[in-house]
Amino acid sequence: MNDRERLFKKLNERFVRAFATYKLLDDGDHVLVGLSGGKDSLLLTELLAKRARINHPRFRLEAIHVRMENIRYETSAEYLQHFCDKLGVPLHIVITSFDSTPSAQPKNTCHTPVAKEKPPCFLCSWYRRKQLFNKAQELGCNKIALGHHQDDIIRTALMNLTFQGRFGTMPALLKMRKMPLTIIRPLCLINEADIKRYAEYAEYEKQLKVCPYEHQTNRTAIADLFSCMERINPEARYSIWQALNAAEKLTEE
Repeated sequence: MNDRERLFKKLNERFVRAFATYKLLDDGDHVLVGLSGGKDSLLLTELLAKRARINHPRFRLEAIHVRMENIRYETSAEYLQHFCDKLGVPLHIVITSFDSTPSAQPKNTCHTPVAKEKPPCFLCSWYRRKQLFNKAQELGCNKIALGHHQDDIIRTALMNLTFQGRFGTMPALLKMRKMPLTIIRPLCLINEADIKRYAEYAEYEKQLKVCPYEHQTNRTAIADLFSCMERINPEARYSIWQALNAAEKLTEE
């Protein structure tokens, strides 16, 4: 077994442990995976496709790639199609855009004071997610798989503590209240560093252009903070994860 095979075995074991621990997949599921074209979503699609062939559990898999016309942040559609074809996964490419004027922005459903204009990152994410939900319901999917890894989930918890004064994060399993969909994050037990290594072994094609707002958010600072915490205590990751588990923040049904 070479290094790539050993690493994939490790990633797959954590993937399987995640859906067993948080009950992410069931027989009869119809899953739509969000394929942005980044390393995380490529790995997630590969892991799900290979698991679907085993039929334990039995589930159907399709992928969606949402392209935002006014935010040049994309991967070659030809590459993604070839990637999915090799795995036997149907791919749907949806093109959308958003209007950044205040009157056209999504309403605040929490009835709390907000700034008149929402940042591009929020708008891009909101409209991509809207297309994801719409396509999932159109296809009859009951679950949406997103490529957030353990580092993403921990950083979100730190973001919420630092800027919102609450202890919470993106759960591994989230049942939507207003639509018959469940969001799952099967990479929740996988470290970002391992995904980066595997992406190099697998020679995943990099995105054509990165987001122009990528380095203009608080998330970058929080990522640096988390790296600092791990230097102080190499077990910090597991301590935070244990706290999230104990507080039942990793599932929301």
